[in-house]
Amino acid sequence: MTPKPDARKPSKVAKHPAMDDVSPNEDPYALHHGTTTFLVERYELDIDYRVHNNRLSGVALLHCRALEPTDKVILDLVGLRALKVQLDGRRVPKFGPRGEHLVIQTPEKLVAGQAFRVQVRYEGNPRPRRGLWGEVGWEELTDGVLVAGQPNGAASWFPCNDHPRHKSTFRISVTTEENYRAVCNGRLVSQTRRSSTETWTYEQDEPMAPYLATVQIGRYKILHLNASDTHHRVPLYAAVTPGLAEEALSGLRRQAAMMRTFESCFGPYPFPAYTAVVTEDELEIPLEAQTVSIFGRNHMRQAWEAQRLIAHELSHQWFGNSLTAASWRDIWLHEGFACYAEWLWSEESGAMSVGDRAKAAWQKLAASPQDIIVGDPGPARMFDDRVYKRGALALHAVRLACGDDPFFRALQAWTASFRHSSVSTADFVAVMDGEVPGLDTASVLSPWLYRQELPRLPQAA
Repeated sequence: MTPKPDARKPSKVAKHPAMDDVSPNEDPYALHHGTTTFLVERYELDIDYRVHNNRLSGVALLHCRALEPTDKVILDLVGLRALKVQLDGRRVPKFGPRGEHLVIQTPEKLVAGQAFRVQVRYEGNPRPRRGLWGEVGWEELTDGVLVAGQPNGAASWFPCNDHPRHKSTFRISVTTEENYRAVCNGRLVSQTRRSSTETWTYEQDEPMAPYLATVQIGRYKILHLNASDTHHRVPLYAAVTPGLAEEALSGLRRQAAMMRTFESCFGPYPFPAYTAVVTEDELEIPLEAQTVSIFGRNHMRQAWEAQRLIAHELSHQWFGNSLTAASWRDIWLHEGFACYAEWLWSEESGAMSVGDRAKAAWQKLAASPQDIIVGDPGPARMFDDRVYKRGALALHAVRLACGDDPFFRALQAWTASFRHSSVSTADFVAVMDGEVPGLDTASVLSPWLYRQELPRLPQAA
């Protein structure tokens, strides 16, 4: 989840003055972040960070493949300074910042299909990236660090090709002061101590979009939430400060049940483990990253408003992280599905039925302006609450059109067919139609996604 801008403000996206000199992304929602000229197949990031003065020194090694001929490698990098660049082990003399990009002039033109490696040594005082969606990216906490990358915050802490359809494997190594723990995506492969510092190294084996990469730093201890549950295959962890342990254990005590519910609805959890980071700071909303979610201490409550957010972020591991929208225009494939997951958990937990949640959401939407196209909301309205609620109602309409058993079988086929891949609404329609004979998914979805007027509340046939 990402802070939602004022949905009533018109989208106003200006072209960056430097963009005439860089290769733009063809996706208008990307707002000139990322490039179509090459793919990063793997990132290897070595970060040295000091909490006390917010100083970062980094080395990023990018294993790339050219997708078209080019004599420039253009990376997203904001607020940090590149010191040295190498291409395939050879120093590159011509590189420098241009707007919110690092532009690297290749000594020889790259040809389509060519594999190459770019190493960037960089440093600075990282800070959130300011833009259309407020402040995103690297953010200092009272005693540590939080990274909230959605949708374009990755460039605030490492050079990248920042577009959701560009998925890569990652190795992230973070060195920081002793008594702090770094929590990153994937599995912890090593922890070493030297003098007054500690280094934490993680491998993210499943492909991941750059915005989902994260670093969380704090005085965290790791709790194994379901260690005694020998029947559940997915380890659930919480990274918390010692003073928050009891609150976190209470707030997250139903997470294992949420996981079982979602696996029964969506298919197997798509990663080896899941970690909830709970900060000492209060956060406006929780935050999503691949294999990790980040909560404030204010979310460790039993009230529905807190528990629905815990369920919402867990469901993003299927919808958003394993299946990632190829374009932000299809953001409903993340948020509509995660909102519907909240409703499923509501019913399973005995709070309120899916039908009642759908009715309440429809009534709220009916009282709101009918001026958004949920399937193509525009950059400024990507995180409008109506995208969440109408997206969930669109799914509910599909469910009612085909019946419970066919719907959930098709949903599991959806998550299996595109596991760890990029997806579109057209892909979803094709899977649903293929799995449910006689279903015209596009006709069911169209009024909810591509018309401003709110359709009638969906009813069972």
